[in-house]
Amino acid sequence: MTILEQDDTLVGRVMQAVRQRLAGRALTPGAKLPSIRGLAQTMGVSKSTVVEAYDRLAAEGVIRSRRGAGFYVAGRLPPLSLAEIGPRLDRAIDPFWVSRQSLDAGEDFLKPGCGWLPPAWFPEESLRRNLRSLARADTATLTDYGTPLGLLPLRQILARRVAEHGIEVAPDQIMLTESGTQAIDLLCRFLIEPGDTVLVDDPCYFNFQALLRAHRAKLVSVPYTASGPDLALFEQALAEHRPRLYVTNSSVHNPTGATLSPVVAHRLLKLADAAGLVIIEDDIFADFEREPAARLAAFDGLSRVVHIGSFSKTLSASVRCGYVAARRDWIEGLTDLKIATTFGGGRLSAEFVLGILKDGTYRKHMDGLRERLGRAMGEATVRLKALGIEPWLEPRAGMFLWCRLPDGLDAAEIAQRVLLENIVLAPGNAFSLSQSAGGFLRFNVAQSSDPRLIRALEAAMRR
Repeated sequence: MTILEQDDTLVGRVMQAVRQRLAGRALTPGAKLPSIRGLAQTMGVSKSTVVEAYDRLAAEGVIRSRRGAGFYVAGRLPPLSLAEIGPRLDRAIDPFWVSRQSLDAGEDFLKPGCGWLPPAWFPEESLRRNLRSLARADTATLTDYGTPLGLLPLRQILARRVAEHGIEVAPDQIMLTESGTQAIDLLCRFLIEPGDTVLVDDPCYFNFQALLRAHRAKLVSVPYTASGPDLALFEQALAEHRPRLYVTNSSVHNPTGATLSPVVAHRLLKLADAAGLVIIEDDIFADFEREPAARLAAFDGLSRVVHIGSFSKTLSASVRCGYVAARRDWIEGLTDLKIATTFGGGRLSAEFVLGILKDGTYRKHMDGLRERLGRAMGEATVRLKALGIEPWLEPRAGMFLWCRLPDGLDAAEIAQRVLLENIVLAPGNAFSLSQSAGGFLRFNVAQSSDPRLIRALEAAMRR
């Protein structure tokens, strides 16, 4: 590379950094850009490089210069681009790519990187039977809006179900949602403002990051251990960043499969109480458990913990039905937000889930599913270990194995190679805000039994 080409590359890098801040709304119309000296120091480039980048952006009409006052954002901003918020990842393996590849993949693709069960693992006959029953429902059920809180009989059953985990909640403290993702979206609208700091685990479910960035939150991550977040670093993050919110899994952590211990849960809640921190406890994998683990909402009594769940992972991803359990005074505001954003609830989905829960289908399905996942977990562990791919821990439940590749191998490169073989993997850094999981892959054991996966992994690791 010539000096000229190198200089041009550096200028492009500075321009891209500014564009990312514009796309992510970190810089808004009229806002002053960092000084030439300041940005040069931050990015490790010369002042002349920043001057050239600013001049080119000004020529494009993106920014404008004010004599003696610096550079400012000009005009209207481009539409929000979630992919540009925060550090730019390789588009081939960022969280949106993992989701899109998994959702768009045809039947000829293997999807060990996806986060849901294969179609054959769901209770198809029972689903069809309940659909036929629902087709005979009264006209209002088939055509009318649901109530803002959602179907009362289903909320009553949900109250009894979460009580089995020690969470005492009345039906009027539960609001139905279209999914767990919608539940978190509503809670973010209710609890935080743009620029507020939110804590996440490292690693964590990648869509937590995407959703929080969509709400313009500042993300700070805390390393996750086999028993919960690293408490010393969690306490340090509270002191340094004063976050408003912490989003986590409790029973079966995604992607690690770890289980929150009671000791860590108690200490975590003490720290949260002292710091005025609100916690969203995502419990969508609760029904995969063989033995109930600690629940933050149970210890806290729904004082500063909000508990959410859904049936997308266990019953059907096509039937969108989730819920929020929270303080009564918060449910009122959340209900208003639900009306503002989706108006009525999904009445058909709620009636469908209610039917499955009432006829005993769900209990029998989950009993068999837990056994089947246990066998798949053991078999996948053996096959992966034979390649030198080691699980970080042996999960007590669930569908995920968080695995470390042999030294020197990069998960993103492996994922790109096997994609050519119609196999979608989930590289570790898609889950890591700190980008410290480059040597990890998350495997869905329910999607990892096809021999083609092991052959493709073996070939990719030899290159």
